[in-house]
Amino acid sequence: MTRNGPDDATRKGTSEAKAIEGLLAYALKRPRWGHSAIDYLTEAIARSRALTRESPGEHTELLARSLRTAAKVLLKRRRAMEALPLAQEAVALTRAGGGAPLVVSLHALAAVLEALHRYSEAAATLAEAEGIAPPPDD
Repeated sequence: MTRNGPDDATRKGTSEAKAIEGLLAYALKRPRWGHSAIDYLTEAIARSRALTRESPGEHTELLARSLRTAAKVLLKRRRAMEALPLAQEAVALTRAGGGAPLVVSLHALAAVLEALHRYSEAAATLAEAEGIAPPPDD
């Protein structure tokens, strides 16, 4: 029987990265009116930060994804001011690596900025995302 509860992420033998991914997925399935999604996202961010401290290059993208997911959920709940620092941190984390993670983070930041009626900043952020070259074909 397949289980899809929050305790799946803490099962014995589950890697920390997979546990964080499970928390993110479970948080996205929670109802908008409940507070449990925010709790799962807070835990995912805290665990991602700990993993990133242990091995920065390996888990930085996971932390950025956790921050983007939290910003997305907060934005759906009309809490754009709380989502802004999370989206900004996701951009800062992905800026060094560039590529697709940076583009996704910039789009998330632009959505938050639009929700805050900061349209010129959102347009500049989207323009930056459009200016990022795609990876070369081999």
